[in-house]
Amino acid sequence: MREVAPTKEEIALLPPFEGLAIDRVRVPATLAEFESAAAAIRAAGVVGFDTESKPLFDVGAVGDGPHVVQFATSTEAFVFQVHRTDGLTVLEALLQDAGVRKVGFGLRSDLQFIRARFGVELAAVIDLNDVFRGAGFRSSIGVRAAVAILFDRRFLKSKRQTTSNWALPKLDDRQLLYAANDAWAALRVHQEIVRVAAERAAAASQAVTGGL
Repeated sequence: MREVAPTKEEIALLPPFEGLAIDRVRVPATLAEFESAAAAIRAAGVVGFDTESKPLFDVGAVGDGPHVVQFATSTEAFVFQVHRTDGLTVLEALLQDAGVRKVGFGLRSDLQFIRARFGVELAAVIDLNDVFRGAGFRSSIGVRAAVAILFDRRFLKSKRQTTSNWALPKLDDRQLLYAANDAWAALRVHQEIVRVAAERAAAASQAVTGGL
């Protein structure tokens, strides 16, 4: 694990980070599918989390996002499209569920957008920017830098997909992969942080025990 954040140039030289494939991305469309997704998310307990909104290009324009809310478990991702009204009650319940810890990067803006769009408070949030700041990193650590620090891999994040139309009734595979892996990479980063912390704690305990 690196002790300092890598530069953009250093990240560009790293091998790619392998994310979820498209067959592991679920897009609920019916109430039954939303409820099934919610059950899997609750069973996981800790999930990667992110949102996407249609970009605004006009000065002074006010958005009505998020248009997509995504959750990721260790094995799959669920992309909730907000325009699918059959699933809104399920989605709002998940957002407020304190039993589902939601892990992501830079979630302060997501909190505001969710409050404005749904009138609910996002519960049980773990913002990985705060985690890295607590570990001594002074600059903001996003998903690309975090993946490079922890895995020595380059997380692919397309600006074209970032600024694509997330309010479309049907998202294409590139959008789905982008949304899914934003959330999944956050979960993988969190899992690695927990693993490294446990490994270090065990080593420290062994050292103390060995010194007695």
